[in-house]
Parts: sequence; structure tokens; C-alpha cells
Amino acid sequence: MAQQHWHWRDERACAACAAVLARRITAEPALGDALVELHGPLGAGKTTFVRHLLRALGVAGRIKSPTYTVVEPYRAATAALDISHFDFYRFADARELPDAGLREVLAAPGLKLVEWPARAAAWLPPADLRLEIEPDADAARPDARDVLVTALTPRGAALLEHAA
Repeated sequence: MAQQHWHWRDERACAACAAVLARRITAEPALGDALVELHGPLGAGKTTFVRHLLRALGVAGRIKSPTYTVVEPYRAATAALDISHFDFYRFADARELPDAGLREVLAAPGLKLVEWPARAAAWLPPADLRLEIEPDADAARPDARDVLVTALTPRGAALLEHAA
């Protein structure tokens, strides 16, 4: 299990880390089937990171939070990659996932970006990469973040190569 600590002093640093991951996915298409968990409190920057990653992968148009829809599908132009962005914040019970018809989406090829994964943990496949994003209370900037990144599989470790 490989780990890295990242510090985002501002949103530009978040975007830079997202761009590095996007380059890894573009360079090695097998990495595009990863499941990435995003943990952190409300307002930590999970959706912001996803937006930067999707933009870096060439997703055009509006990128919105799937808080109410549970999942938003995207197509990455630069990587010819299907992406599913999940947000399980509103799930009160993990048994809602099969009722929502999401098993098929989770089993399909493509990148899965999952916010609030603990609320659907019983139904999620194993994650390749976990980002734990926390506001940096000691920083002078309100948008500074500390991020613990953990590779949970060989695919996750490959995603982390050359990242930081």
C-alpha cells in the first residue's frame, strides 16, 4: 500500500495534481478503469478535484455535482474514456444502491470517481486509489488542503507514479 501526502496551497495546486493523474490515465489506458474514492468533510474539495480531473481529461461542457442525481456520466475526449462520477452523500442506506440500478454502471469499464463511498461501501468494488482531503486549518489561505493519497492496488500505485 503506497501513500503520498500532498499539500494544495490553493485551487491551482489541486488542478495541477488532477492534471498529473489525467496524464497517467491518458498515457496508460488500463489505468482508466480505476475506481477512485474521495473522502473528506463537506466543502473539502472533492467535487472541485473531480472537475479539474475531468477537464484535464478533455471533458467539455458543464460538470456538475451528482449530489441529487447520484451519478453523472462523462466521456473524456482525450482518452476516449467513459467516466462515472458518483456522490453517495444522500444515501441513508447502502441497500439503495442496487435499487438505483447502479451495479451495472459500477461493473462497466471506465473511470469511477466516488464521493462519500462509505455510504455505499457494501456495494462498491474495491478501490484502486483513495484521496482523503482535509482543509488545512493552519494555512493562511482558506482553500489550502492536506491530502493523504493511498494506492490500494497495483493500478492505484501506477496512477501515483510521478504524482505529487
